[in-house]
Amino acid sequence: MNLARYSANGEIKLGAVKGAGLVELGKRLPAVADNMIELIKVWPEVGSTVSQLVADSVPDESLANVHLLAPIARPGKIMAIGLNYADHVQEARQKVPPHQIWFTKAVTAINGPFDPIQLPRASAQTDYEAELVVIVGRRCKHVSKERAPEVIFGYCAGNDVSVRDWQLQTTQWVLGKSFDTHAPIGPWIVTPEELGDPHTMGIRCFVNEERRQNSNTRHLIFNVFDQIAHLSRAMTLEPGDLIFTGTPGGVGMAKSPPQFLKPGDKVRVEIDRIGAIEAITVAERLS
Repeated sequence: MNLARYSANGEIKLGAVKGAGLVELGKRLPAVADNMIELIKVWPEVGSTVSQLVADSVPDESLANVHLLAPIARPGKIMAIGLNYADHVQEARQKVPPHQIWFTKAVTAINGPFDPIQLPRASAQTDYEAELVVIVGRRCKHVSKERAPEVIFGYCAGNDVSVRDWQLQTTQWVLGKSFDTHAPIGPWIVTPEELGDPHTMGIRCFVNEERRQNSNTRHLIFNVFDQIAHLSRAMTLEPGDLIFTGTPGGVGMAKSPPQFLKPGDKVRVEIDRIGAIEAITVAERLS
């Protein structure tokens, strides 16, 4: 099942994608309203009911007539792994890391799948990073690699937008990864039974229709289940937490000369069996 959060007729809603439309879930399950995290929390109890409701229902809205929003509006945390594809390690002139390298992105970086990406006033070195994003499905700690699939609610596409000079001015990457609008995710959440093996999907990034990144999730150095097992040794993972799983080679910083994003650029991230997110870059707006 593909589960979306969207805006229609001035209201924010949750829906399940059915063909070219959306079956609204909030009016059928008032307890979850427009909150995807609440739906994730009760999914073990209502998942089969939702599946039957969607099968028996006619779509309430056309996808063409709604504005898709970030599926998770305010995750508890966003964790992201660095240097996790061999070709990206090579272009960064690094050695394959013996241990997983983790950083966090501020939750205020969350952005919709088709909303503009702001280029900050503080830098001219904004870069793209196509990534598979994992959504945690239940509260868990010390999860084994073998049982990691049990705690995954679903998957979406993401762009780990990175401000390179801010990222690299210290050994801590958090600020350079946390600018506003720099964590677009979507277009919806694909549940595991719909998606299948998360390590068999093509992943691509296009800038102005030019393909910049082109790989497959089978090339992850530390795969999705390795990542969950490692993270959960350190922290409790909770429903709606996001895990950015790494980006392949082809980032703008590694080009010669570097090719950073400019106002008006169109950035598209595609992942097989999930779909695509796409944004136009704009100069940072003053709040």
